Amino acid sequence: MNKSDLIEALAKKENLTEKQAVDVVNLMFKGFVNELKAGGGIEIRGFGSFSVRDYEAYKGRNPKTGKVVQVKTKRLPFFKVGRELKKRVDG
Repeated sequence: MNKSDLIEALAKKENLTEKQAVDVVNLMFKGFVNELKAGGGIEIRGFGSFSVRDYEAYKGRNPKTGKVVQVKTKRLPFFKVGRELKKRVDG
């Protein structure tokens, strides 16, 4: 399922216009991004949680040239699957 599939399913299930469904999905994603940018976390019971992890700088290697490069510090989103979702997927 991709974003447009999600929008279509939401519009059908909740009897919304496509524009309304687009607005709802975009609002939700924008809220997720803003919360993660602010350093917060998102927990959806039964599904999982999103958080941000900080990674230190390190020396990496360009696989094509073999040249050593300095990789800067970075913050990346991390998703941890919830117990209920694991059980449902596993059957």
